[in-house]
Amino acid sequence: MNWSFIIFSVVKIAIVIGVVQGMVAYAVLAERKISAWIQDRVGPNRCAPPFVKAIPGLGPVLIRLGLFQPLADGLKFMLKEDFTPAGVRKVYFWLAPAIAVIPSMLVIAVIPFGSQLGHQQMVIANLNVGILYTFGIVSLGVYGIVLAGYAANSKYPFLGGIRSSAQMISYEISMGMSVIPVFLIVGNLNLNQIIGWQAQHGWLALYSPVSFIIFLVAAFAETNRLPFDLPEAETELVGGYHTEYSSMKFALFFLGEYSNMIASAGMMVTLFFGGWTLPFWGLDHPATTPVAGIAHILVFVVKMLLFMVLFIWVRWMFPRFRYDQLMDLGWRKFVPLALVNILVTAVVLWVMS
Repeated sequence: MNWSFIIFSVVKIAIVIGVVQGMVAYAVLAERKISAWIQDRVGPNRCAPPFVKAIPGLGPVLIRLGLFQPLADGLKFMLKEDFTPAGVRKVYFWLAPAIAVIPSMLVIAVIPFGSQLGHQQMVIANLNVGILYTFGIVSLGVYGIVLAGYAANSKYPFLGGIRSSAQMISYEISMGMSVIPVFLIVGNLNLNQIIGWQAQHGWLALYSPVSFIIFLVAAFAETNRLPFDLPEAETELVGGYHTEYSSMKFALFFLGEYSNMIASAGMMVTLFFGGWTLPFWGLDHPATTPVAGIAHILVFVVKMLLFMVLFIWVRWMFPRFRYDQLMDLGWRKFVPLALVNILVTAVVLWVMS
């Protein structure tokens, strides 16, 4: 048994999960701050432990930035009463939040967040069919939301769950077809190999911009973000599928949503923007030193954070679609466009071969 492989794998899993959960916490803070700036407000600027207030000069700055708000939010979720309504289907009611959050973490396991650090590849599972695995796992995420709507035994969550199933299944099709031109161009399903091809030839967003646009819009729909937040639609459904949830079970749905945003951002960086590579700075080859390995990880994280900011900015700048508009865009616009994109890419590659 290769104990070093097992130990390093466990360490990578622990670090990645810790970093992702930290990013989720501060993504919520970023959302609140960015929405405040857009709406000419201040945002969270009061919460802080007593010892921070006593720090001269630095304390007030940290408080104004709201850096301790995620800590307060986490404590609030853990200390609130975990109430289970009497009329719910209890087994499914408890199971749904876990099903909603687990797929996003499984997707992150196959995304290369760097080249290598020492002799260790900066990916938890380097699968030869990584992208097929990704779409297979992503399709499971809808079950948690549908199950939450069904288990609550209430009309508002049930309607939110039905909306979510129709929406996410619809946009999974166009998202999956948008990636086929990437496979045709690269000729490989391994995410590390896709990054390697981009290091040599340039980012795939330049070779297939239509694929990137379809994938980006579908990612908004898959993560239930505005303007595709019909499964939640707080102004219409009183919160949607998680109306009856409280405490940590309620928090798990938000953890799943923001983890899905991180996974979607990581996939877009990997598939279309070269992953950890940055050719014009010489960071386009696997790292040979620890400094280069850390630089690759930082490049990947910065690219991913830019997409996270885009997710947040769009939410506070665009109105929600009507449901018929949402379904029309998915089935009558994006599916035909994705099919045409596949055909055009195949013809161009055949002519150039």
